Amino acid sequence: MTERFVLSMKYGRAYPADYVNVLYNASRKALKRPARFVCLTDDAAGLLPGIEVLAIPDIGLRPEDWFRGGVWPKISLFDAHFHGLRGRALFIDLDMVIVQDLDAFLDRPGRLIGTNASPNWGKPDQARDAPEFGSMIFAYDLGAEAHIAEAFRADPQGVMGRVRTEQRFVHQCSPEAAFWPEGWVASFKRSLRRPVGLDLVLPPKAPAGATKVLAFHGRPRPIDLIRGRPYFWDRFPHLGHGRVGWMADYWTGNGGTIPQ
Repeated sequence: MTERFVLSMKYGRAYPADYVNVLYNASRKALKRPARFVCLTDDAAGLLPGIEVLAIPDIGLRPEDWFRGGVWPKISLFDAHFHGLRGRALFIDLDMVIVQDLDAFLDRPGRLIGTNASPNWGKPDQARDAPEFGSMIFAYDLGAEAHIAEAFRADPQGVMGRVRTEQRFVHQCSPEAAFWPEGWVASFKRSLRRPVGLDLVLPPKAPAGATKVLAFHGRPRPIDLIRGRPYFWDRFPHLGHGRVGWMADYWTGNGGTIPQ
């Protein structure tokens, strides 16, 4: 039987250990069959005991490259060796909210399957753009997409100089990548946030229906919606503010702490 993995990545100070722990607990609840939860990180402090900790594979990045435009350390997920692990893997960004049924992502056939991150993703009333690979949640067979890491490792500075983000580079290397069915991955900003003005009096909608994972791409992040003091968490002209009850319930229900 093929071994299954849920992968996450944490480096630097942008995301505290709480994010990994919440993702771990939420993932366990959303899986009916076993999967190993692995965090690739440079700092394992505060992570729960059930989380397997591995180093981020070396793909030729300088220290300053880890924090330039694009999340370039993600390319290491395609390392040919990848700590000797083999099986079906589902990578999930730390600022994703798990709603239900991660088995569906791991069971879906395809060499490489990601989120459609085109500009009109999550905007059903607008014309469809050609799909673009998004790396916020994607599935693949460990070691099977090694050409992506090798192409990057051959010229890291050149790649980062001509390609804006790591997910665009993955798209260029694997243009045949497939995408999750419509509605599986919803955008908080595009699907649940209230229209300008209405967001001053109504909280954002909770995920529902076919949504399996909720994406918080860019700002706000999940933790911004649960802080314990009055504040605006959105950017003008949007006026989202205060603690969002369903987000706080998700966070604390999966072991997270609410910052003040």
